[in-house]
Amino acid sequence: MIIWDDHFHVDPYHGLFLEAVKQFHRAGGTHLVVVYKTAHDYGLPGLKAEDFMKAMDFHVELVEKINRETQVKAYAVVGVHPAEFDYLARQKGLEYAKNEVMRALEYAQKLCLEGKAIGIGEIGRPHYEVPEEIWKASIELMKYGMSLAKEADCAVQLHTESFDEEKFRELGGYVKEVGIKPHRVVKHFSPPLVKVAEEVGVFPSIIASRKNIEEAIKQGNRFMMETDYIDDKRRPGAVLGPKTVPKRTKGFLQQGIFTEEDVYRIHVENPKKVYGVEIEE
Repeated sequence: MIIWDDHFHVDPYHGLFLEAVKQFHRAGGTHLVVVYKTAHDYGLPGLKAEDFMKAMDFHVELVEKINRETQVKAYAVVGVHPAEFDYLARQKGLEYAKNEVMRALEYAQKLCLEGKAIGIGEIGRPHYEVPEEIWKASIELMKYGMSLAKEADCAVQLHTESFDEEKFRELGGYVKEVGIKPHRVVKHFSPPLVKVAEEVGVFPSIIASRKNIEEAIKQGNRFMMETDYIDDKRRPGAVLGPKTVPKRTKGFLQQGIFTEEDVYRIHVENPKKVYGVEIEE
């Protein structure tokens, strides 16, 4: 059985790194989307484009190490976290920050074009209150990242504030404006609004709590599952632990909440469609 966690972080400095991946595998997990953290997490100051580029290269190396040293198939997603843009704008000014982040996102696109990553992310808007100018600039950068993903025909993973139906429709407007294929746009940390996301065309990646997934599957199986595992020993198991997606999937299948068709759609067909990757059975 293929089991895909759509949003998983690793951290060789503060976390379990390969041990977390092995825990995922022992629980039945097979495929991981390993998402870039921040330049700070990788020991870089995050004050210029080159810092982000170095951090992305390091992130790609970590994913290659997972593929060499574990039985899990891992894929890299690289970008500039909206909190990094906020920090840089406060340190160095808005225009400087925008220019540096745009250069860094162009580098993320290059890594996707080279086949070293399967998506640009996580990019988007801060999940906390920021000054209006930073909020507006974050939206500009999100749209710029989407336009780069459109050119490369790769996916984009979005980090945002808490979402509701209205915000999904707002996102749908940006997707139309940019012209990216809607199914290439992943709303990470999505609420279980499967039908609304389908209307808009974007793909929800839903935190795999029991309540969320029970609600999601009532609306259909057009979603992916994630833990947003942050791999920080100071916050063990946050957001959800590495074993959660395989355990939840297998448990729901045994309980009849998922059918085998649901599992195949969520873990094989949906990721194939979003990321354009071949998933070995």
